[in-house]
Amino acid sequence: MTTASAPPAPAETPRPPAQAQPPEPPATPPLRVLLRYARPHRTVLLATLLLVLAASAAGLVQPLVAQHVLDGLSDGRGVLGPVLLLAALVVLGAGLTGLQSWWQQRTSERVVRQIRRDLVFRLIRLRVPELDRRPPGDLISRVTSDSALVQNAATEGLVMVSNGVLSILGAVVLMGVVHLGLLGVTAAVLIAVALVMVLVLPRIREAVARAQESVGAVGAALDRTLGAARTVKANGAEGRETERAGDAIEGAYRAGLAGARYVALVKVLSGVSIQAAFLAVLGVGGALVASGSLEASALIAFLLYVFYLASPVGSLVAGLSMLQQGLGAVGRIEQVKHMPVEDDVDDLRDLRDPREPLAAVAAPGAPPVEFRDVRFSYPGRAPALRGISYTVPGGTQTALVGLSGAGKTTMFALLQRFHDPAAGQILIDGIDIATLPRSEVRRRIAYVEQESPVMAGTIGDNLRYAATGASDEDIAEVLRLTRLDTLIDRLPDGLRTEVGNRGVTLSGGERQRLAIARALLRRPEVLLLDEATAQLDASNERALRDAVDQAARRCTVILIAHRLSTVTGADQIVVLEHGLVRAAGTHAELVEADVLYRELASSQMLVSEGNEDVGELADVPR
Repeated sequence: MTTASAPPAPAETPRPPAQAQPPEPPATPPLRVLLRYARPHRTVLLATLLLVLAASAAGLVQPLVAQHVLDGLSDGRGVLGPVLLLAALVVLGAGLTGLQSWWQQRTSERVVRQIRRDLVFRLIRLRVPELDRRPPGDLISRVTSDSALVQNAATEGLVMVSNGVLSILGAVVLMGVVHLGLLGVTAAVLIAVALVMVLVLPRIREAVARAQESVGAVGAALDRTLGAARTVKANGAEGRETERAGDAIEGAYRAGLAGARYVALVKVLSGVSIQAAFLAVLGVGGALVASGSLEASALIAFLLYVFYLASPVGSLVAGLSMLQQGLGAVGRIEQVKHMPVEDDVDDLRDLRDPREPLAAVAAPGAPPVEFRDVRFSYPGRAPALRGISYTVPGGTQTALVGLSGAGKTTMFALLQRFHDPAAGQILIDGIDIATLPRSEVRRRIAYVEQESPVMAGTIGDNLRYAATGASDEDIAEVLRLTRLDTLIDRLPDGLRTEVGNRGVTLSGGERQRLAIARALLRRPEVLLLDEATAQLDASNERALRDAVDQAARRCTVILIAHRLSTVTGADQIVVLEHGLVRAAGTHAELVEADVLYRELASSQMLVSEGNEDVGELADVPR
């Protein structure tokens, strides 16, 4: 029997510590992050603010012009000029407001476009362990609803706050020109209300953060259900899943209601402040007019300024509320920026060389693959690999067999650097893959997953997914090898046939064959097959075995199989148990020498009763 021993070790290249993550940088204040989003658009935002201020200035002048109209009427002078000026100010203010609104909305859309691009870039590159532990629906909600809140805060919110502050200051100056005493009365009322708002506004940020987390929980619940829709329906679980999603929706409702209370309270306070200021000015100003120390026209002008304050105060309050909502969402967006990503995958290129036909028989240099004392554990679980060592000679087929949980699929994940081992080395062609960019490692490997996922789109899109330069002749060849050519011939649209969401219009066997064809089209150096024939009938299984045999002439093939009939002809079979290599050899050698393999072969009727010698089942470790 051949043992899985490692050859003499070549000089090792230093490798970074496995699973090492850079320390998380200190949290940036949310307001600074918000301003960072707005900074690239500062010129347009400044122009927008100037338009807002110009419109506000037109509004500020109107009470003074109205005072001149009233004085002219009382003195018997002509008022045509002031009336025309007043009308012009109204039209000018409306025009400036419209132009400002367009610029602001355009800038707002540009801000959210950049935020979403950045988020999508990082989410698609998140490391596999991070993706495994976070619900996709929660991550998606950060791109959709969270980014919309930041969009409004970084543009409209900042402009509204700036406009509110500057307009209030302008109104205060002009109110002081009209009458300082009445200004003091107004300021006292507004300051008292502002102190209450200072206590309320931070609560909005906290409530929004909780509400957005709840929205993410709703997305996660829906993703869980819709991603396994057939399982849900087949088990009559619609009611339970509806209840689960309903609980998440109820949580989002309660969190949103808490935020709505604070927003409503702020609006009430802003409205009350103006009404209280109006009543205070009316009372004090009326007394001054009655005593003869204040002209009635001045009181009317001052009251118009008090009414005018309603707009900038409302703008300031709405802007502050919007800022607090945006700051609450900024935290969730910043979390994505601190999640570990694969930063070495962006030099992937077309994996097909159009100058060389796919059907070329030999591709010299199919590399050997070596596992050298590899150890790995998933977080919070017992070790999955406990010192795996074996070598796959280049250009051969090696099968990994063993009971569920032995570590077979984990080794495939490590080979593609979805995870990094805690100890040991994995070498392709004598090179430690930890020293290579992930893009280079994955360029050399094609992987057919056990579930054989198919992307939404056409059959042709799926075939060319990682080999966009593949020729029609190459596609015809892989279709023939995988026996998909007869399926394509039967379809009215051929390769342009839509496969539906996750390949729902294809059978399980058709999805498997499509995934294998896609992998063969890449012409990889190493081909990984995880139960790639599990859903095929006997005829198609034989055809696929022939295709794999042909692929092995050009590349190194490693396959996981529970159906041993698919691997009896492999050059090497490695038997795994509890994260260790139990035995290695050919099918005939293992039947003779290894109890566990003999039992597996016997259970699948690959060993005759007369030759079976499995021993006591209790002796076979489980």
